[in-house]
Amino acid sequence: MVDRPTSPTRDQTATFIHAGAYEVTVAPALLSRAAELVAAAAPAHRYAVISDSNVAPLYAAGLVAQLARIGGTGESVPLCTIPAGEASKTRATWATVTDQLLEAKLGRDSAIVALGGGVVCDLAGFVAATFMRGLPVVHIPTTLLAMIDASLGGKTGVDTTYGKNLVGAFHQPSAVLIDPQVLDSLPVRELRSGLAEALKHGAIADAAYFDCVSREAPSLLMDEAGRRDVQALNHVIEKSVRIKTGVVTSDERENGARKALNFGHTIGHAIELLSGYTMRHGEAVGVGMLLEATAAERAGITAAGTAARIRDALTSAGLPTTRPAGPSVSQLLESMHGDKKSRSGTTEYAVPARIGVMAAVEDGYTVRLSDALVAEVLA
Repeated sequence: MVDRPTSPTRDQTATFIHAGAYEVTVAPALLSRAAELVAAAAPAHRYAVISDSNVAPLYAAGLVAQLARIGGTGESVPLCTIPAGEASKTRATWATVTDQLLEAKLGRDSAIVALGGGVVCDLAGFVAATFMRGLPVVHIPTTLLAMIDASLGGKTGVDTTYGKNLVGAFHQPSAVLIDPQVLDSLPVRELRSGLAEALKHGAIADAAYFDCVSREAPSLLMDEAGRRDVQALNHVIEKSVRIKTGVVTSDERENGARKALNFGHTIGHAIELLSGYTMRHGEAVGVGMLLEATAAERAGITAAGTAARIRDALTSAGLPTTRPAGPSVSQLLESMHGDKKSRSGTTEYAVPARIGVMAAVEDGYTVRLSDALVAEVLA
């Protein structure tokens, strides 16, 4: 058993959000002192860092050096760097990383630190869930999407040729450490992808927040002078973290309320997969939200005008509003039938009754839309 280090002094500039068994810390320059927070949340004999080829050159060396000093054991801190991109989120990459940890002789008294975007959080979480039958994991997300979505809630997994995240496990992190300053190095397209998830949070839970993100989207990105509204972006991070963690803590295993977070994902995952991941996750989810809301409006489940508001919000954020022309309707439907959200051979959808309020709350937060109706919308 490793003794828990003395808790670091609470940063007066930080925001602390309780998420059930763990805490989310949001603070500028957090990465520069991340190791002490990692050690306090997940005390271990040794640490390993999992990152990707985009993020590791920017931030990994400093984090590894911090963790080596914190450990004080004189043993190295392995850095496992995977190729950046969704194509790396596979069972083959999981095997490569776990072999690297075995070769480095990590034991059950170790912990994993995920440093990167959504792919890294999902993969590293799955490694932590399965290595030595389970190690603690601390997420340090470096994209907006990962900060408000992938790092939270304990869903881990990898993709297969049959669909996204079909192999995985629930494994809650010991802590999530968010440094908004790392977004300064993030391409604008990746920021837009994150805003799609923020819009989703508003669509399922808070109409005023949805309108705020839609209205402020241009300033949340970057204007022609290279300026960004940092205060507004920090508000988006904190508000979305509170919405998602609030939902997850009420339903960790997705038996009810957590299904609301799947809005846009049933169609969105199929679009993302069949695009060969040329569409970012948030881009595909945004189009998925628009198409699912359109179908639900035609079915009389969602209030008229909801899809139009979603379209306007996506446009404000510079996100696509149409699906790629390549995949056929039948291919998309087949992919959705294989999605893990299907039940009894029928595809289920989580859709809002109107912006900010979910439909079918009494019926488990999902509705069934006929293939014929969905095909009509996809076409």
